[in-house]
Amino acid sequence: MKAIYSKIWILAILFLPVALMAQVKEPQAGDTTYYKTLIPAEKQNLLKNMSMIANMRFALRNEFQDGEYTQTRFSNEQFRLEIKGKVHDRVYFRFRDRYTRAQTAESVDNLSRSTDLAFVRVDLTDKLSIAGGKMCADWGAYEFDYNPIDIYEYSDIIEYADNFLTGAQLAYTITPKHQLTFQILDSRTKTFDELYGPQPNFEESKMPLAFVLNWRGSFFEGKFNTIWAYAFHNEAKNTLLDEPGGMNYIALGNQLKLGKFTVEYDYKWSQEDLDRTHIVSDEIPDDLYSYAVEKTVYIGHWLHLYYRVSPKVNLAFVGMVDIANWQDDLDPQKPTGDDNIRKAYGFIPTVEYYPFKDLNLRFYANFVGRSYVYSDNAKNRFGVVDHNNGRFAIGFVTPLGIF
Repeated sequence: MKAIYSKIWILAILFLPVALMAQVKEPQAGDTTYYKTLIPAEKQNLLKNMSMIANMRFALRNEFQDGEYTQTRFSNEQFRLEIKGKVHDRVYFRFRDRYTRAQTAESVDNLSRSTDLAFVRVDLTDKLSIAGGKMCADWGAYEFDYNPIDIYEYSDIIEYADNFLTGAQLAYTITPKHQLTFQILDSRTKTFDELYGPQPNFEESKMPLAFVLNWRGSFFEGKFNTIWAYAFHNEAKNTLLDEPGGMNYIALGNQLKLGKFTVEYDYKWSQEDLDRTHIVSDEIPDDLYSYAVEKTVYIGHWLHLYYRVSPKVNLAFVGMVDIANWQDDLDPQKPTGDDNIRKAYGFIPTVEYYPFKDLNLRFYANFVGRSYVYSDNAKNRFGVVDHNNGRFAIGFVTPLGIF
């Protein structure tokens, strides 16, 4: 009898899962009663108005310093993941994070410096919109207007600037060919002390904001276009002279389209009561000035030429001249009127190949050359020397659409 009871219990245990499963409804196709999707059904239509983009630039680089070959290496030059879209007929969002930069929270806006964009835009009318969050500062000119993956090397002013800042924006489309944008932004992402160090003659502004006005224009059926802007940074107060210590920035971007041939020229001018760009300050030894110097002026010329030989082949050339001046240098040995510290020259010849008609992916080969020439005064006083560097790169660029 015991053996019979033992077999009955074993059979009961074996068939228990089957009995339990019989009590559970087998889900039909499209039935979400028991298996819910990660994105609720009522929200899935929103994906029709959203996109995810992997902005990538990858290269094999061969690098040179002062004419000497130094190394060859692979480099993930750019990877910025972007999500953007509409959540309402008049509400738009955009988020972009850079994975080729350290994920460290900044002191002022409390966002990682790697975060380029994190804002919401509301279209009040067909012509008027407002936006708030971390956004691209609308500095003006064509170099800065490009997707970062398209710029193989930035000019000095753009390279050393805070280009993504937290604030608010008002944009108004005057006509389809002309638009005005006004922004009020945090002047910087770092604190005053982190950026400038202790200053003997300046104290931090209680309202460190940047005010930006941008105009985009188009003329002659789109053959001539402009991106012009003016920005003022309210950085500090000069306690010695009892006057503001700010930064004025002007950028004038011009584009001329002549069929397959396009010319773009940017003029940039930055007048800084405190050396915000910091190129001059970095060239001066700390035993002379251990903090940011005063009254610097930076001037930039940027020329971009490109000729679309065919739908698959593009030839391009970028030329740059960046000038760094120090007007507050009172050294009696300095030649009269010679404020120049450094001139930087750059050139980038590029060949690009687009193999696909329906995918924005290009392969490229280019050489990026930079030459830095110092004034005699800077060489004699600061011990700096002329130098140059370059790299020959082969790689690919794509704003890869994921969905």
